[in-house]
Amino acid sequence: MDWRTIPSLTALRAFEATARLESFSAAARELNVTHAAISQQVRALEEDLGVGLVYRDGRTMALTADGAQLAEALRDGFETIKAGVLDIRDRDAAQPLKISLTPAFATQWLMPRLGRFWKEHPDTPISLHPDRRIVDMRRDGMDLAIRFGAGDWPGLQSEYFIPAGYMIVAAPELLQGKTPTIAEMEKMPWVMEPNRPEPLAWLKGLGMDTDALNINFIPTEELAIAAARQGYGLYVELEALGEKDLHEGRLNLVHSKCEKTPAYFLVSRPGIVKPAQKTFVRWLKSEL
Repeated sequence: MDWRTIPSLTALRAFEATARLESFSAAARELNVTHAAISQQVRALEEDLGVGLVYRDGRTMALTADGAQLAEALRDGFETIKAGVLDIRDRDAAQPLKISLTPAFATQWLMPRLGRFWKEHPDTPISLHPDRRIVDMRRDGMDLAIRFGAGDWPGLQSEYFIPAGYMIVAAPELLQGKTPTIAEMEKMPWVMEPNRPEPLAWLKGLGMDTDALNINFIPTEELAIAAARQGYGLYVELEALGEKDLHEGRLNLVHSKCEKTPAYFLVSRPGIVKPAQKTFVRWLKSEL
C-alpha cells in the first residue's frame, strides 16, 4: 500500500465521527478534542481530496454526496479494523500466561500461595513451566520468568523480587537438640543435588573443607529436600524456599547468611506487557 495516497488517519477519524454523529461538537466530545480541532481536520481533509464533504443546512450539518460515500467507506473500514483488533485481544486473553521458573520455587514458594491468586483472579489462566535450565524466553514464548541469579540476563528486563540467601537446615532428629559448629558439620552427612556448585562454593566461603564432606548426591531438588526432611543429612537451602519447612518444624535452621544477591528476580521481555502479566506481578508483590 502506498500510504502517500491516503489522507491523514487523524483527519479521516475526525470526519468519520462527525458524519456518524452529525455534529462537530459530538465528534469532539467522543474523540476528546476541541470543536475547533475537529472542524480543522475536516477542512484539511476536504482540501486534500479537493471536494466538499459537509455543509450547513440551516442549523444542522449535512453530508455532500461525496461525504456520504466516504463516510460509508470509512465506517466499513473502521469496523473491519475494530473486528480484527478485538479478535486478537480476545484470542490473546484466552491464552494462559506462560511462566518459567525453577521446580523448587514452584513447589516450595508458589504452589502453596497460588490458590489465593486463582480465588482473586479466576479468569486469569496461568501455565507454569518448571525447569532447572534458563530457557530462551523469546524462543519458548514465555511471558514471565522467576529466576535465581544476579539479575543480569542480556536482552531482558529484570526486577529484584525476593532475597535468597543460603542457609543450612536439617531434620530435628538429625540434630538431636544441638546446633553444630562449622567443624562439627564437616563430620556430619550431607544431601545435595549433583551439578549444583553454588552451595558448595557458599559452604567453602564459611570455611568448610568441602572436599572432605560426606555427601549423598540426590538427583533432583525435590528428592534432596525430601531426604533432608527424613534426616539423611544436612542440606543447603535457599531462605526464600525454606520458610514453610522451618515454620512447620520439618526442618531446623542450623546456619544462615543472607546476602543481597544472588536473589530471585522477575524477568520479562522488553516491549508490551499483557494485562494478565501485570495482574500476576502485582499479586506476586502483594504476597511479600
